Amino acid sequence: MEITEHIDALRREGNRLAEAAARTELSAPVPTCPEWQLVDLLRHIGYVHRWAATILSQGLRAPLDETGAQAAVGPLPSDAALLDWYREGHTALVGALTAAPADVECWSFLPSPSPLAFWARRQAHETAVHRHDADAAAGMPGPAVDTALALDGIDELVSGFMTRGRSTLRSDRPRTLQVRATDGADSGTGSGADSSTGTGSWRLTITQEPLTVTTGESPEPADLTLAGPARELYLLLWNRLPSGRARDVVATGDRDLLDLWHDAAALR
Repeated sequence: MEITEHIDALRREGNRLAEAAARTELSAPVPTCPEWQLVDLLRHIGYVHRWAATILSQGLRAPLDETGAQAAVGPLPSDAALLDWYREGHTALVGALTAAPADVECWSFLPSPSPLAFWARRQAHETAVHRHDADAAAGMPGPAVDTALALDGIDELVSGFMTRGRSTLRSDRPRTLQVRATDGADSGTGSGADSSTGTGSWRLTITQEPLTVTTGESPEPADLTLAGPARELYLLLWNRLPSGRARDVVATGDRDLLDLWHDAAALR
């Protein structure tokens, strides 16, 4: 996805999050984040949006420390003003990304073509995933995530977050997981994903070392294959959709790998 597409996704998903929150009590539990109520979700995403906008707009070369983050975020609002506070932070982040020059230099933490590309992508998925959380708190499903965004978010998760040394996804014996989006490039549906890179299918090898990921298919069967629409794989792999509720995802092989993923691949 292009930077402008990520910014558009951030704007769209952020507005959807606000719409879900507006029709829900702040005390409503968030089923996909069991320790949270909606008030906690809005405080978190409002904080993250301001934190990211500050790093980008000020061209900071290192992450904010606690004092700097508190200064960037400012005092938390009252519950009555919380939704407006969230909207203001979301609007400011979209504005910061839109106004930033293509060659802006600032801190980032995953491989990316540029810091601007990193922050646009990261905040699009941060917001899209938490939009699903807000829908869960509201008790009704929202619109499905666009296929292109879902494919991109799967790739960020498995090729970015899960390959870092700090990831806890490990196995005493080598195990393989094939993720195949049936509406991705490898499905032949013409979804717009780049078939030359194999986007739409990922093979994950889990060992005692950091995860290794290759794109495309392998002639060797995987221990577990997950095949289904990108929108469901996106939520399933981000641990927002229990496997029993992924109606269109077919799991073939060792389903214990799903338990390992759920326990070890959570981001905190």
